[in-house]
Amino acid sequence: MVKQYLILLGFLFIVLTSTQVVKSETVPKVEEMYVTTEDIISDIIFPTVDKRVIKEYGKDTLFDWQWKRILDITYNDNHSYDVTVKIEIPSKNFEDAKEDVVKVRISPSCDSDKINKQQCNHGFKIEVLDYKHLPQ
Repeated sequence: MVKQYLILLGFLFIVLTSTQVVKSETVPKVEEMYVTTEDIISDIIFPTVDKRVIKEYGKDTLFDWQWKRILDITYNDNHSYDVTVKIEIPSKNFEDAKEDVVKVRISPSCDSDKINKQQCNHGFKIEVLDYKHLPQ
């Protein structure tokens, strides 16, 4: 008799534990996020500026460079933009941080028939035009 109760109890335990379902909560996907024009430009030119900073200072810097602000944006007649930005290169010693100015040309693709092909004949590219170390 005890054996039958143990078998019944074991069967109930297996049935009840296997039917328990854990429902996890899903994090809602953030569809809208406020970004500024400066955020967009920063994302576009970041890889190019990053490569140049590594070329100037090497990979062995303690901290990564930091975006400070856009100083100037100029539109060129060949459908490109010159963007001048100020960046900061941190140092182990806070007083030794350096500020640099980087001028980058963003050339959007000229694939549209609505763009003058005589003035605009390039594909999408980003290039560093000028890199200056500001005096301390």
